[in-house]
Amino acid sequence: MSDLAEPTFLDERTAHWAKTKPDDEAITFKDRTWTWSQWDERIRRLAGALSERGVGRGDVVAFLDKNHPACVETTLAAASLGAATAIINFRLAADELDYVLNDCGAKVLIVGAELKSSVEKIRDKLTSVELVVEVTPDGREGDEYEAMLADATPMGRSEDVEPDDVAIIMYSSGTTGRPKGVSLTQANLIAHTVSAFDGWELEDGDKNLVAMPLFHVGGSSYMQLGLHTGVSSYMTRDVDGAQLAGGILSGANRTFLVPAVLAKVLESGDDAVKLFSALKTYGYGASPMPLPLLRKALEAWPDTDFIQAYGLTEVGGVISLLAPEDHRSGDEERMGSAGRVVPGAEVRVVDPDSLEDVEQGEQGELWFRTKQLMKGYHNKPDATKEAVTEDGWFRTGDIGRVDEDGYIFVEDRLKDMIISGGENIYSIEVERVIAEHPAVAEVAVIGVPDEKWGESVKAVVSLEGEATEKEIIAFARERLAAYKCPRTVDIVEELPRNPTGKILKKDLRQPHWEAAGRKV
Repeated sequence: MSDLAEPTFLDERTAHWAKTKPDDEAITFKDRTWTWSQWDERIRRLAGALSERGVGRGDVVAFLDKNHPACVETTLAAASLGAATAIINFRLAADELDYVLNDCGAKVLIVGAELKSSVEKIRDKLTSVELVVEVTPDGREGDEYEAMLADATPMGRSEDVEPDDVAIIMYSSGTTGRPKGVSLTQANLIAHTVSAFDGWELEDGDKNLVAMPLFHVGGSSYMQLGLHTGVSSYMTRDVDGAQLAGGILSGANRTFLVPAVLAKVLESGDDAVKLFSALKTYGYGASPMPLPLLRKALEAWPDTDFIQAYGLTEVGGVISLLAPEDHRSGDEERMGSAGRVVPGAEVRVVDPDSLEDVEQGEQGELWFRTKQLMKGYHNKPDATKEAVTEDGWFRTGDIGRVDEDGYIFVEDRLKDMIISGGENIYSIEVERVIAEHPAVAEVAVIGVPDEKWGESVKAVVSLEGEATEKEIIAFARERLAAYKCPRTVDIVEELPRNPTGKILKKDLRQPHWEAAGRKV
């Protein structure tokens, strides 16, 4: 690895490993395993198949399924043609699904067999989709995706492809009530892989456990580590105990998961704790790790390196890391930080009103500048301009401070956002749906502490008719992905407001967070 040049394009490393160690294991999924030469051949065949179907530079291919190696194959094959892969959250409700598929402008849609019926219901609304290809979890007979690869002529990278071509579009909840597509280029993703895994000292025989959903940067960006280093990956279809155990029993010893998974393992008893002791590295992020949980984990797995990642989709995933030695330093204040910026990144703490840097140690909005930063929000130049300054600083919407040693502390949010189980949920998106209920006069959605998920969604409503908590939750579930829906609803006479009429969400949140002893 030390004498291997940094790649320029995403498909370079798979081609390299196919040439230098063709018969070594590249990836295992369910009961199928592919070597590097076999996997590179599949990627080249898919590139040929997509090209034959009119996909070229600037086009978009959408992928909608639970975790599947075909998603990674699509990402690399499309990128080699200069096209982007929009990786769609399979948990979206129907009206969310048709919005993102139309917004991304996908020409081809690859969809899992389990989700095909959802696409068929909205097929007539998908204005840009010319072809739908079904993929099955096990590649069984009749799998349209496998048949497409078998019939294709392998194709190399197109000559007109540039590193700045968008390779992945990921949709995050939107501040305006609709999701925004984050456009990440090949150069962004490569820069992230090089910087975000600094300190992950992989060795021969290591194996990555890829379990986070691929529609999330914690899944797709983490998958790039194995591709980059030539380490084999074991991919699970879902994040559940049996599949995680299967990965570890097969030799997986490096992983990245959300803290909620770790909490569940600790609750599962001595056998589960012993099994997870095989992990050399446990990376975690996407939501805060409560200090009591972290203490238990450090005690349960004394030989495991814990690495906390703080980041955002807009920077490809990780922008700062809390290193293994910081976890075991005994400095609990530092253990509560988000660590220090990854190599090549810069951080500023800015007063959100004056836009001037604050004094060291004082609170302000966290801004980052990095080669990992997205090309922009897909089809949303105004939103991009609001988020990224002319000189390349990304405004995160997170409030924090940086101490004298460069450790970042994330302490509040400027954006009206909830992070539940690693998923970003914008309150306004949920409010938009609940406000449509005929009995709801006003609604405010807030995040409240949750021991398992970090935060959970609560709606506070005033009514102009008859409705119960269960009815409002059910109404939301018909129109939103389940993870975005409120778990609880408080019905009040009126919502608190300031003199100008703005709803005081801070007052609604305060009693819940005071009792939890933290801010976010």
